[in-house]
Amino acid sequence: MAGTIHDAESTAILKTIHDDAAAAAEQLVEAAKLHKGQIVVIGCSSSEAVGRCVGSWSTPEVGQAIYDGLNSVFGPKGIYIAAQCCEHLNRALIVEHEAVPNAEIVNVVPQPKAGGSFATAAYNNFKHPVALEELQADAGLDIGGTLIGMHLKKVAVPVRLEQDHIGQALLLAARVRPKFIGGERAYYNNALKDGYPEF
Repeated sequence: MAGTIHDAESTAILKTIHDDAAAAAEQLVEAAKLHKGQIVVIGCSSSEAVGRCVGSWSTPEVGQAIYDGLNSVFGPKGIYIAAQCCEHLNRALIVEHEAVPNAEIVNVVPQPKAGGSFATAAYNNFKHPVALEELQADAGLDIGGTLIGMHLKKVAVPVRLEQDHIGQALLLAARVRPKFIGGERAYYNNALKDGYPEF
């Protein structure tokens, strides 16, 4: 069942959700040292954001509010959003084509009940959206327990943000760092412990 919200109380809820998403994006940019050209995978349950069980109340207005909040931060910084679809589309991703010009695209258009409200909002707002089956992102936000780990580069590192909910949905965050290789005799570039630098 798809949800709808349109009264004055719901307008306030949407603003809170938008502001929560923007705050989370700001905190992730700082914690993960994100920079222009990097990709953040976002898994999002709009149902969880309004206090429902994941997959039970996909709400387009909520998906749009979360997209707008995140994009208000990521967009001006040149950081790309990769919107993870729900399990009905095998957790495929919607992303701007310019972020992944050589990736193998697949053909699907997300809908609120087959892809999710957030992925639908991303598809409708991107300039040139494409769908991918997989991607290795530089950081991620999991809004409502959507399991984004399959789309993060190795090595994923949990990040605790002050903003730990978006609406009523639990928020988990991650950044990545290059693998340490070579064992006890190896020397390491300590600057890479915190992630991938801007070259």
